[in-house]
Amino acid sequence: MEGLGGGDSTNDSPIAQKLREFWRIYQYYLDKTTSHAVPRWAGTLIIALIFAIRVYFVQGFIIIIYALGIYLLNLLIGFLSPLVDPELESSDGALLPTKGSDEFKPFIRRLPEFKFWHSITKAFCIAFVMTFFSVFDVPVFWPILLVYWISICPMEPKSRYALVRDYDGINQNGSLNWLRFFLS
Repeated sequence: MEGLGGGDSTNDSPIAQKLREFWRIYQYYLDKTTSHAVPRWAGTLIIALIFAIRVYFVQGFIIIIYALGIYLLNLLIGFLSPLVDPELESSDGALLPTKGSDEFKPFIRRLPEFKFWHSITKAFCIAFVMTFFSVFDVPVFWPILLVYWISICPMEPKSRYALVRDYDGINQNGSLNWLRFFLS
């Protein structure tokens, strides 16, 4: 039973040991960034800016940009969605409080902020690396992709706005409390 448990094994190849050590170091620094949200997002913004400058100067890779945009939209929808969708869950009573005496159920995200940030950062890094390989520079008629992507963007978050409203993400004056919603 020595081999079970995934611990360090002396029988592993040197490559496997180096990969395990690299993963341990990566996870260590990733864990240290957990409580530093603003520097994390600033770093992601810098990576996105570097990617945008690279694509601008290369003048190509429209498919990568389109796939990245769809993936980011999918992540945003997961970030704005509750873990338990009140419309899909069948229950005997109301899931959301309707009176002051009802129990308050906080908004729990399907995709937490840290995983949202980590996925976005990895996506920009992978897309940046892909711009160095000409096999990904597929010639496409980009206006069709742009129109399709622009038509998708307002349709998806519209239903999520209703969920934000239901989970008390709306102020008394009717405006959306984005800061409170994103930092919860």
